[in-house]
Amino acid sequence: MHEVYHKWYSPVISRDMEMLVFGYSGRPVILFPSSMGKYYEAKDRGLIQSAEWFINNGFVKIYCVDSIDAYSWYNKGVHPGTRAYNHTLYDRYINEEVMGLALHETGWNTVTTSGCSFGGYHAANFAFRHPERVHAMVSMSGAFDIKSQVDGYYDDNVYYNNPVDYLPNDNNETLWKLRIILGTSRPDICLSQNEKLAQILSQKNIPYWLDIRGDMPHDWPAWIQMFPHYLSVL
Repeated sequence: MHEVYHKWYSPVISRDMEMLVFGYSGRPVILFPSSMGKYYEAKDRGLIQSAEWFINNGFVKIYCVDSIDAYSWYNKGVHPGTRAYNHTLYDRYINEEVMGLALHETGWNTVTTSGCSFGGYHAANFAFRHPERVHAMVSMSGAFDIKSQVDGYYDDNVYYNNPVDYLPNDNNETLWKLRIILGTSRPDICLSQNEKLAQILSQKNIPYWLDIRGDMPHDWPAWIQMFPHYLSVL
């Protein structure tokens, strides 16, 4: 597979950020890592290899971004308000810096967002916050309620980055054009969060596919099966 490594100083986050890009053409897919994961996680875990056919045939170009979870939602050493604020910087980084590169390189005007576990949160939150810039959102065993990371604290930055809170009140007409896939399973520890998000989407009549699989764990073997299947559907 065609693979390119990027590293640059982010003026938004004020730190060096890294990324791996797979493919030479096709619809851009921004792939978020799981909790505090790195940009090379999807490659090391076999998720990129599961999508090799789509990459090599020019259907998708996958941008594996780095996370700053250790400085935002998972940073228990700072005030919860700082955690939430730091995530707003990450959202800006994806929107302004990663999106700019992905759209320029591929010639598209929208992206697909995807991720596993906490990466599913990032994929969903970015898509719902910026639906005019996103064609499709693919979450695999995602978690969508961020309140467990802020120790009871609540402000606008928490609200506007917590899909189960802001989505019921969001009437951006572009939301109804999103293609939404929620992949989960019966034993999945995030099953209830997927069902809750599906209920919110149903109440708003926003189309989605809730794919509840059988005896598949909350782990990479399940996501390796899901990812190429969902790409084929899209």
